[in-house]
Amino acid sequence: MPVLTRLIPSPVVVDIRAGALDDLASVLADQRISSSGKLAIAISGGSGAVLRERLAPALPGATWYEVGGGTLDDAIKLGDAMKKGHYDAVVGLGGGKIIDCAKYAAARVGLPLVAVATNLSHDGLCSPVATLDNDAGRGSYGVPNPIAVVIDLDVIREAPVRFVRSGIGDAISNISSVADWELAHRETGEAIDGLAAAMARQAGEAVLRHPGGVGDDSFLQVLAEGLVLTGISMSVAGDSRPASGACHEINHAFDLLYPKRAASHGEQCGLGAAFAMHLRGAREESALMVEVLRRHGLPVLPGEIGFTDEEFVKAVEFAPQTRPGRYTILEHLALSTDQIRDAYADYAKTVRR
Repeated sequence: MPVLTRLIPSPVVVDIRAGALDDLASVLADQRISSSGKLAIAISGGSGAVLRERLAPALPGATWYEVGGGTLDDAIKLGDAMKKGHYDAVVGLGGGKIIDCAKYAAARVGLPLVAVATNLSHDGLCSPVATLDNDAGRGSYGVPNPIAVVIDLDVIREAPVRFVRSGIGDAISNISSVADWELAHRETGEAIDGLAAAMARQAGEAVLRHPGGVGDDSFLQVLAEGLVLTGISMSVAGDSRPASGACHEINHAFDLLYPKRAASHGEQCGLGAAFAMHLRGAREESALMVEVLRRHGLPVLPGEIGFTDEEFVKAVEFAPQTRPGRYTILEHLALSTDQIRDAYADYAKTVRR
């Protein structure tokens, strides 16, 4: 009887701990990612420059590239600049924008990517997607998974706490996203990957139910691991489905309708997830999300991120247009403007009790 299995694209190294950056050079050499030390390292001009001073002595064979921003043009320029060298791997050292630029550039020149995250703002640090601003707004580009992920919890604690809060909202929203995927499977017959769904859901549940706070190493460890697992779940599924449902549609609607006022990705996704769970009748789950989001200092009402109730209603109404073809609780209910307004009033009443 044949044994059937599948290969899952995932990093060969996941190093999440305090002090992980101190061993970066030896980890990459030990894993034969770069035994020669010839690395192209992409950094920002802010925190990246500070870390360069710290890491440069241990990485004498590295070439450092400062990235201007998070646009497609920035990523293309970075890739073109790297073509001149003979490197073993590309290292993206910084936040989401730097890592996404490095992902795209590494794919462009055919080199493996090492993601060294300096904050935990969202689940893109280990995903097979690079999100970059372009002339049409913002685009998602398929790229290989990072070959290694390194997260130093000491560095994470030094970043502004809003980045950790954003990551919490993004991780918790997995629970709503998987519920939407299962709904689509029941109602439309959309194929669902059980392994990808399990990985994404358990990552969200681990963050949701952890008793710690944003300053605790044990909580930061679980959050970082959850974001990495979510990225891998997207590779397993072949797209963002395990981590993107109605919550992300609402997030995208905020970004498109109010581009100069939008809050962080995780803040909007967390709020969207709590409301989406309320819409599907999962009132206990929604209430628990609200409780945990509040405990970590995240918004649970649009007024807490500067939006009126009517602006939120407009965002929810517009949300399905942001991901044509994706079936979530929003598409399933197909609520009118007045019905969305009533549903939000009921949600807000529950939240304010």
